[in-house]
Amino acid sequence: MSSSGDRVTFAGSSPSERIRVRSADRAGFVRVNGTAYRGTVEFYARGGKVFAVNELPLEAYLMGVVAREMGARSRAERAALEAQAIVSRTYALKNRGRFRSEGYDLRASVSDQAYGGVDSETPEGNAAVRATAGLVITHAGNLISPFFHSTCGGSTASPEEAFRTVRPVPYLSPVSDRHSGGRERERERYYCDLSPRFSWEVEWEGPNLGDILRRTVPSVLGVEASRLNELRDVTVHRTGQSGRATEVRIVVEGGEIPVFGPDVRRVFETPEGPGLGSTAIVLASSSSNGRLARLTATGFGWGHGVGMCQWGAIGRAQDGQDARSIVTTYFRGGRVEAWY
Repeated sequence: MSSSGDRVTFAGSSPSERIRVRSADRAGFVRVNGTAYRGTVEFYARGGKVFAVNELPLEAYLMGVVAREMGARSRAERAALEAQAIVSRTYALKNRGRFRSEGYDLRASVSDQAYGGVDSETPEGNAAVRATAGLVITHAGNLISPFFHSTCGGSTASPEEAFRTVRPVPYLSPVSDRHSGGRERERERYYCDLSPRFSWEVEWEGPNLGDILRRTVPSVLGVEASRLNELRDVTVHRTGQSGRATEVRIVVEGGEIPVFGPDVRRVFETPEGPGLGSTAIVLASSSSNGRLARLTATGFGWGHGVGMCQWGAIGRAQDGQDARSIVTTYFRGGRVEAWY
């Protein structure tokens, strides 16, 4: 294994061998696949693959997270960036050491928080991190588990609507995103309705949906594909506190197959491939000769729906709300306080 400048080469190294790289210029960065990172990067080989772990101070890490999560925002939306900084700092501290056995704390993807290093930083995002330095969200004196998502579509969700393993806690209760300004042009306004994913629609032809379900139902639910030989209807059987579907039933020749909230998005893949954007759906179907001919899902929001709605935070910032108000609105009973 050898290194030169910002380049690292693995050649005949043992699986346990590691190399740590830091820029020769103290003000410089380490580049991995063209992306610049602060701090140091440790490389190691495992299972025929090369892994890179970026080690850096928490506040520097947050600079690579906030704008990556929230996108480029205007000065009028700075409170939303500050709210994201507080939430992301809390998340990082709460989950520190989660992957210690694998040699790192957090993953750089949406499975934890989107992190893009220096290249994803913006002046506004970095200013938001500095302005909130050390601030976290607590409940009963402890760091909360601060979930967040793109767009709630009108109301955030309770954990049991979206997850199997997250227990209900007061600060993750559903929160309405209805705009305090009331109605506009005979419709309700919502803080997140500026999101491009506030509402959407997916349509399946019956035979195409049958093919999808015969693939997803066995893998997600463990139900044999043979039970889906004749698809007759799909209905929302039960909804949760936020109005999201918590039980959808697939009606087949031999009866009904229930699909519960945490599985709905994975079972009902879109014709293009990915799963549903959210479980806040209204279903409409048509049939022919007793079989499902077409199913349409009108959906609202994007993501699991629990915790802070990012587009809602942007809308609230535009409305003049500050970061503390935004955070404590989405995490009821939570307190923003200095952790260090």
